[in-house]
Amino acid sequence: MSERSQRPTPVTIGVAGGTGSGKTTVSKAILDRVGTEHIAYLEHDSYYKDLDDIPHAPGERINMDHPDVLETPLLIEHLRRLKQWEAVAVPVYDYTTYRRTGDTRIVEPQPIILVEGILVFAEPELRKLFDVRIFVDTDPDIRFIRRLQRDVAERERTVRSVIEQYLGSVRPMHLEFVEPSKRYADVIIPEGGQNLVAIEMVAARIRSLLDRSA
Repeated sequence: MSERSQRPTPVTIGVAGGTGSGKTTVSKAILDRVGTEHIAYLEHDSYYKDLDDIPHAPGERINMDHPDVLETPLLIEHLRRLKQWEAVAVPVYDYTTYRRTGDTRIVEPQPIILVEGILVFAEPELRKLFDVRIFVDTDPDIRFIRRLQRDVAERERTVRSVIEQYLGSVRPMHLEFVEPSKRYADVIIPEGGQNLVAIEMVAARIRSLLDRSA
């Protein structure tokens, strides 16, 4: 029997929540507390399709918040390979051009796999791969402010374009896909990264799972 086949199957954790809810803050807090050397970290946003590969009519505004703009089958394939202790090459996405750069980021298999994204519980085939599902729940006004600040500062967007996108697609898609997916969560963390008690409890649980698989 090979060494790989003797290893226990990695524990896969999903972190979902609306845009600006604090998913990334929670995920990074878990990484800090448990240790990056124990966790393979994947972001659903890395699997956005190239703008040219998304079907749309000429002049039509593309809905970047719909599940169809993400190459979720590739993420599913990567998760299955990581669960089999195989490394994967994750695409690198450029948010200013809405295209993949052509580079990849190699993610090595680890005992814990952590996946973050607004829609990771909205996709049935992806959802069933998680052993633990965490939903970060934050008030809509706080989420919008965070989204506005991030897109203007980091993605070179104008305030007007962020507001138009939020009203035109972000909010409707949240109500259609993200909010309903909360019912699949095992743990709901209110107030995101500000909820240190919840983060400590989740991190302690992950450490216990890690000790058990050692």
